Amino acid sequence: MGVPGSVNQISPMKKPFSSNVIAPPKFPRSAGSLGPKSWIEENMYRTDNNSNTLLPLQDRSRMYDSLNMHSLESSLIDIMRAEQDPLKGRVGCPHPGTDSLLMLNGRSSLFPIDDGLLDDGHGNQGVLGSPHCYPHQNGERIERFSRKVFVGGLPPDIDEDEITSSFRRFGHLFVDWPHKAESKSYFPPKGYAFLLFQEESSVQALIEACLEEDGKLYLCVSSPTIKDKPVQIRPWNLSDSDFVMDGSQPLDPRKTIFVGGVPRPLRAVELAMIMDRLYGGVCYAGIDTDPELKYPKGAGRVAFSNQQSYIAAISARFVQLQHGDIDKRVEVKPYVLDDQLCDECQGARCGGKFAPFFCANVTCLQYYCEFCWANIHSRAGREFHKPLVKEGADRPRQIHFRWN
Repeated sequence: MGVPGSVNQISPMKKPFSSNVIAPPKFPRSAGSLGPKSWIEENMYRTDNNSNTLLPLQDRSRMYDSLNMHSLESSLIDIMRAEQDPLKGRVGCPHPGTDSLLMLNGRSSLFPIDDGLLDDGHGNQGVLGSPHCYPHQNGERIERFSRKVFVGGLPPDIDEDEITSSFRRFGHLFVDWPHKAESKSYFPPKGYAFLLFQEESSVQALIEACLEEDGKLYLCVSSPTIKDKPVQIRPWNLSDSDFVMDGSQPLDPRKTIFVGGVPRPLRAVELAMIMDRLYGGVCYAGIDTDPELKYPKGAGRVAFSNQQSYIAAISARFVQLQHGDIDKRVEVKPYVLDDQLCDECQGARCGGKFAPFFCANVTCLQYYCEFCWANIHSRAGREFHKPLVKEGADRPRQIHFRWN
């Protein structure tokens, strides 16, 4: 991680140091002089009006009454049945019926959002419009950030206790990093860690104390050998988990893709714009988050308004996500439902059980029971089709800790 090029005069990063001298005592943190952040508003992204022409091979008309109301699939169907509102290009705002849609991202309910407090979709992903203005409803402060915060560019010799001490003033927290339990290391091996705060208000307090440079947040942290090193603070704004590009379009789970390996800084609005630029017809994008901390899990969903865009996306199989500093190849698959009847026999040949297989080949794009799969795919040209099955949801790694 690079250090910001130009720094505010009030920033402690401007302090002159001739060298990093080893000294027995730890240097005190000097965060009191951190300056206020600037807040930049930009225009919303464009939206495309795409045709909604269905290809004959995927013209579905039956209802999905069997869907579990606590699943992504039912959430999408709720939206299809809901009254259509003219919502376009909204970040974190409810598409018709999205009270349950947010179960897609591991959240149990939709937090109320005031239009005046919505991010515009282009600003800093983790900052409030005003550092001292918290949204309230019924006298209670509304959570706007995940309690899990990324901190990068840490001093190489800073250990867990020193990280905890540096951030304890914002509230009770636990420090974690990938494979921490297995490695038994006292130092974050790659120079970054995650701060898991007990209260969301601690994250807001941390953001207030940061200095913003070039759209990124920084805070100075000291170690035994390095004084006031600026480290990047990257909070996750909950409203960045969902983006409704075209609220007038019903969301069809059979035109929804799963995107694996999504970089965690990528927001739903950015995922939507990338996919729309590549294939067109995007009406919704969501970033999967874990249910407890509401932090991105590294996967997402994109719903298209037309069959051509959906088929183009799943036919590509891999997509290069390029946005800002992000440049990563990710996998694209059809989103597989786990409670669909066989499209061939409608459950007649399998006792009404849900179909376990989905064929993603564009000549099929159907759900099959075991009998129908064997029957259909014994035909010439289809014997090499491979079935997709519903994958188990990622679960956050269990960690045992006490609040410091």
